[in-house]
Amino acid sequence: MNTLLNKWYKNHALVYKILLFLVTTLFIVYLFPKTGKFRYSFEKGKPWQSENLYAPFNFAIKKTKDEVDKERAEVERNSSIYFKASNAVEKEVLQGYTQSFIKTFKDSSSVRIQDSDLFKKGKSFIDKLYSSGVLDNSYGYSDNKPITLATSNTVKKELTYGELYEIGELRQLVEKHLGNSVSTEKRNRMMSIFFDVIKPNISINESLTQRVLEEELSKIALTRGSIEKDQLIISKGQVVEDAEYDILDSLKSEYESQVWNTTNYNWVLVAYTLLVALTLLMLLLFLRKYRLDVFLNNTKVTFIFFNIALMIFITTLVINYNSQYIYVVPLCILPLILKAFFDARLGLFAHVLTVLLLGFIVPNSYEYMFLQIIAGIVTILTVSELYKRANLFISVGQITFIYIIAYFAFFVIHEGQITSMKWEVFGLFILCGLATLFVQPLIYMYEKIFGLVSDVSLLELSDTNTKLLKELSNRAPGTFHHSLNVANLAEACANEIGANAMLIRVGALYHDIGKMKNPTYFTENQSTGINPHNELSSVESAKIIIDHTINGIEIAKKNNLPDRVIDFIRTHHGTSLVYYFYMKEKSENENVDSNDFTYPGPKPFSKETAILMMCDSVEAASKSLKEPTSTKINDFVDNIINKQMESGQFLNADITFKEIQSIKKVLKLKLANIYHLRIEYPE
Repeated sequence: MNTLLNKWYKNHALVYKILLFLVTTLFIVYLFPKTGKFRYSFEKGKPWQSENLYAPFNFAIKKTKDEVDKERAEVERNSSIYFKASNAVEKEVLQGYTQSFIKTFKDSSSVRIQDSDLFKKGKSFIDKLYSSGVLDNSYGYSDNKPITLATSNTVKKELTYGELYEIGELRQLVEKHLGNSVSTEKRNRMMSIFFDVIKPNISINESLTQRVLEEELSKIALTRGSIEKDQLIISKGQVVEDAEYDILDSLKSEYESQVWNTTNYNWVLVAYTLLVALTLLMLLLFLRKYRLDVFLNNTKVTFIFFNIALMIFITTLVINYNSQYIYVVPLCILPLILKAFFDARLGLFAHVLTVLLLGFIVPNSYEYMFLQIIAGIVTILTVSELYKRANLFISVGQITFIYIIAYFAFFVIHEGQITSMKWEVFGLFILCGLATLFVQPLIYMYEKIFGLVSDVSLLELSDTNTKLLKELSNRAPGTFHHSLNVANLAEACANEIGANAMLIRVGALYHDIGKMKNPTYFTENQSTGINPHNELSSVESAKIIIDHTINGIEIAKKNNLPDRVIDFIRTHHGTSLVYYFYMKEKSENENVDSNDFTYPGPKPFSKETAILMMCDSVEAASKSLKEPTSTKINDFVDNIINKQMESGQFLNADITFKEIQSIKKVLKLKLANIYHLRIEYPE
């Protein structure tokens, strides 16, 4: 059991990567649709590029959405509206009318009043109203809209909406019914009576109306005709016209929306899992072969996988909501972020793999993949020095422009004209560009969450007014001045060979912060002329000199400096000897242990750390030059760097001989400028 635990502990980093790989794969597969995918691509008005297509099974031809919508509108227009009528209301109204009439015209006996022409005229008006019915509300239907009126005794009448009366029309109806045969005074009294007693007796039966409408709509056939198995659907080279397009679209829908049985579903799931796993495996192999430092860092691998999964998740959400907005997703944020934290090559590789995965689920997958890969390449090529705000705005503008140009070209290829161009899509590209600007706050969030460092943070660290650099300038002013000189030299060398100039400048500024612990033991800080090493043995002096790297690492971690900066403190002396004290001890004692005078390392493992080692050694040793000339400086630089190469200090750094020669050239030129040398002309 203990052996198994020990073995697991030794390989815990690999186990974590395997778990991360499996979790990310399953998450992405979970987001993907689990139906079959139609193997052919086709467009209306374009030739059929594949072989002759025969129906693989019997299927019905689906009606187009416009056809179905037209039939639904027709059913809704002709569908009857159901109202319910109350018989008791009419009796109540008649009774109220009689009482109000007698009360209003009480100058005669009740018998005489009820036999009067005016009373009869009013009663006939009420009979007329309630023969059809009085609505409780205005429903806004057209007058010829068919309705069904159901009374309380289940008798049904078929009418039109215009035959019913509304309370709002009461004044016009009364005036029309009474006409000029009644005096104005009596008309006003009758009007008052009717307004008091008339009540609606008809209301809509919404539940029944809706149920009947749904029954009618359910009878609409979604298909028209069918295709038999093995029937020729389309021949190779034949133009896809409307009829062929409808058949092909029906076949595609049948493939993608049919009810899959458990076996089919499982096979589709396995197939998606294999493809996604293969894609993510390519990313891991790329990291293992070309970015080993990233591969060995589980936090960085997690960060890369998280961003890929996040982009797929956001795109899937947009597709599920409305696939028309797919180009609003700022997919170019992915290469921007990866370039900011790692490098351009890794950013582009991860971006391409992400686009390939999205090709499974997006509509018009070829067009989408082409646009996004081109945009990703433009992102990598144009965005440099992300910490400069103007560069980001310019690059986002270029990316948006590339999107618009590519989409325009695809549309013309598909349609052959621009009159039906969907200009609103250009607005989506502009929104995508604006969303890409969110990369700045996103980088800051990622730095805090994952503990990574970007060029934006490096720019902040390069400020010499930071607390740590101020402390260095106060406690070890000579070391601070040396660090500034090394930073200038290293930055110039980095620009010459295309290394990360901002990173190396920050590394140079902080590489000697360990000297703050014992500043007077380093010659650049000995302003009084007193050398404390005179009181120590060579071994003790060497230990103090060597310990400045260890002390520097401790100070850096205490002040939360990023690991990328601490790497410069670790490696700027590599595994070289403290040569002066080693030779001094050797002159006094033949049996010298070189390990006592050797820096613990590690050796530089990148271009940037290798450049810093060269610049640090050259700048420090240049103080010993007396009466410098161009020839002396050239030999001096060659000698120092050649010794470092011979001792194998650059074996782990991905730096070439050609790049080292370029660095030598820059250092010689810079030192010549520092010492104000002129070119030596031959006599």
